[in-house]
Amino acid sequence: MKHGFVKAAAVTPKIKVAEPVYNAKVICESMDTAVRNGAQIIVFPELCLTGYTCNDLFLQELLLQKTREQLLVIANHTVGMDALVFVGLPLEKENKLYNVAAVLQNGEILAFIPKMNIPNYAEFYEYRYFTPGNEEASTCLFEGEEIPFGSNILFETDAVHGLTVACEICEDFWVVNPPSTSHALAGATVVVNLSASNETVGKDSYREMLVNATSARLVAGYVYASAGEGESTQDIVFSGHNIIAENGTILAEARRFVNETIYADLDIHRIRHERRRMTSFQPENEKEYLVIPFVLENKEIKLDRTFGATPFVPADKATREKRCEEILSIQSYGLKKRYEHTGCKTAVIGISGGLDSTLALLVTVRAFDMLGLDRKNIIAVTMPCFGTTDRTYENACTLTHTLGATLEEVDIREAVSLHFRDIGQDSEVHDVTYENGQARERTQVLMDIANKKGGLVIGTGDMSELALGWATYNGDHMSMYGVNAGVPKTLVRHLVRYYADTCENEKLNTVLLDVLDTPVSPELLPPEDGKIAQKTEDIVGPYELHDFFLYYMLRCGFEPAKIYRIAKQTFKEVYEDAFILKWLKTFYRRYFAQQFKRSCLPDGPKVGSVAVSPRGDLRMPSDASVRIWMDEVEKL
Repeated sequence: MKHGFVKAAAVTPKIKVAEPVYNAKVICESMDTAVRNGAQIIVFPELCLTGYTCNDLFLQELLLQKTREQLLVIANHTVGMDALVFVGLPLEKENKLYNVAAVLQNGEILAFIPKMNIPNYAEFYEYRYFTPGNEEASTCLFEGEEIPFGSNILFETDAVHGLTVACEICEDFWVVNPPSTSHALAGATVVVNLSASNETVGKDSYREMLVNATSARLVAGYVYASAGEGESTQDIVFSGHNIIAENGTILAEARRFVNETIYADLDIHRIRHERRRMTSFQPENEKEYLVIPFVLENKEIKLDRTFGATPFVPADKATREKRCEEILSIQSYGLKKRYEHTGCKTAVIGISGGLDSTLALLVTVRAFDMLGLDRKNIIAVTMPCFGTTDRTYENACTLTHTLGATLEEVDIREAVSLHFRDIGQDSEVHDVTYENGQARERTQVLMDIANKKGGLVIGTGDMSELALGWATYNGDHMSMYGVNAGVPKTLVRHLVRYYADTCENEKLNTVLLDVLDTPVSPELLPPEDGKIAQKTEDIVGPYELHDFFLYYMLRCGFEPAKIYRIAKQTFKEVYEDAFILKWLKTFYRRYFAQQFKRSCLPDGPKVGSVAVSPRGDLRMPSDASVRIWMDEVEKL
């Protein structure tokens, strides 16, 4: 299972109550189908070998005898099967009946996991038949063999580093202190649940929430397989509501009332990464666990899992709009606090007509409105130079006037030309000195105006630029508060779009839409035929790729080969593989080389789960070597 992926299946076969021979047949057929679809962890519902709704028939010797026989049939059917299988059945041990999961692999019964919490309320009366299981592993004599028996058993394989599987049964999951908590603290990264959860109005929503929350709380994969059609409907109905979740995200969910098998690719490496970074996730060794090894083939599985092309931007419109409103509030509240602390009444922003400075101005307007300050105290400074185009200049002016801020224009051509003469820079040589000289002059102008007006310089640079180092050191890299420092470029666009859609001002809407339509550029090179000549994404690569790389490298800890694999899958209709690889190399090279700029960033608010502040999320040495990452990229 290359890159830490393992495919799990939650299967609800259509069984017949009290017919273990028939049920064993459909279980074996379902296993075959699941394996053909690549599943290596296969989970069936609670008591599926007999049916959950047998009631007093559970006490019949013949039913128990046939169930034992058919479990052996199912176990034999797993010979040569590359999967770990969980099947529910009633099992007699020392004259007591237990509700158990049989754990099967390659012809063997590895263990029996008993249900710990036996419900006996409302429509449930399992105490009539079943005895609560034991935590610490003992043994059970089954058909002449001693089989491990107990809740505290883990199943571990070398095929995927960190893949450790534990099991609980139905009610165990609904109680105050579920066994899965101890299992996760003991090292389980995947928990399976064999369930027979009947349907009542609204129960599906609670079940869904509980599975999702449990996977988040445990920082684990959770595979929930529930009984469905085939169970008795004498008094209750089962819908086969299967769910697979991972660390707070539902990966797959069955339609109810159709007995649907669902599949999902669990990412064990990501679970391990999440546990590593959460220092509050502390393993416990208080309870003794039996660890049973199992064998899976270490192979590259076909991924059914999808990865959003814009991981920082919610795909759902309603969620995206809510997120945009929340982020604008975080940014403006952060700036509001800085003004309350300093007592300043004036803001100074370099306004270029581009996306980042537009967002910074919108955020500053919000903060001033919260503070009850006059928007005219927001000094938006446009600084035309060699690369400025009419389009961006006019948008900057229109935006400032429409928002009620004060526009000041400082033409820096003469100052930059004099500076070039002072340092011996040929103005016809459009090199990095030519570009950065303009950027630093702009920052000097802003800083000095802020001193003159008693205000703060509001930084405009976004997180994607900071990740790539696409900022002039001590130029646009510097400010007195960087409101966009935690916002990636792909999200900046949506924030401006959201503002345009909700501002209820036709003139403002029009200018914001034109800003959105303008190519991203620092405008440091002379225009060509009056149009922007220097397009950032032609130089450093598409921001949607870089934001994708940034998220999965920094947030998830993925290695280059894994990022490349999922990027190829995600962008297969957009970019050639060689194009993706080219910019992946650029990303790693720039990310490591430019850390020195991030090490001295000005203050700015964190807005999401990824940030590059040296005082917060990214404590990275400025001189760290990129060698091992580039070595892997070169092999791709």
